[in-house]
Amino acid sequence: MPNYCQITGAKAKTGNRIHRSGLAKKKGGIGRHVTKVVKRVFRPNLRKKRIFVPELNEWVKVTLTARALKTVDKNGAYNTLLEAGVIKAPKQPKKAEAAN
Repeated sequence: MPNYCQITGAKAKTGNRIHRSGLAKKKGGIGRHVTKVVKRVFRPNLRKKRIFVPELNEWVKVTLTARALKTVDKNGAYNTLLEAGVIKAPKQPKKAEAAN
């Protein structure tokens, strides 16, 4: 399973955590001072789910964020997964052309 959302494409992002010391000015101190800046990772809220797609009559395993799960509920499983490229549209049988 991937470590990113298959619908929204959300993945881990890097950022900083700022360590501060001191007492705030409005609490009677001389202000807060930055003592250290540490790298950290912001991870998306990923869930592994089995979603039933009635149009295909099958279950699909996906890794998605909680926000994408709300999108599936709102727009429907088939439309959302098809637009994201997780599933492919079923092939339509070719119609026999009438010879006139």
